[in-house]
Amino acid sequence: MHRIHLEQDIQPLSTFRSKISYFFNKVKKTKRPLIITQNGKSSAILLDVAEYQSLIDKIEILEDIKIAEEQISSGKGISHSKVKKMFIKRT
Repeated sequence: MHRIHLEQDIQPLSTFRSKISYFFNKVKKTKRPLIITQNGKSSAILLDVAEYQSLIDKIEILEDIKIAEEQISSGKGISHSKVKKMFIKRT
């Protein structure tokens, strides 16, 4: 995900409402999220769909890694040589 530009990517809800098309296009173009504030506090984030999907994909990979690490720690892992033999048998 692209870094947020604090002076450009944080907008109050009133400004967002009045320029919604502009902000949608800006998020699509820059791939940076837009933080929308309400009563001076962060309230919502507008995120490009492709950037959102990328975040979800990364989270799923990290979850898979965590599960794999837990399995290895509990002795449920498979050695490299055993995996290699399994793949050689498949071909």
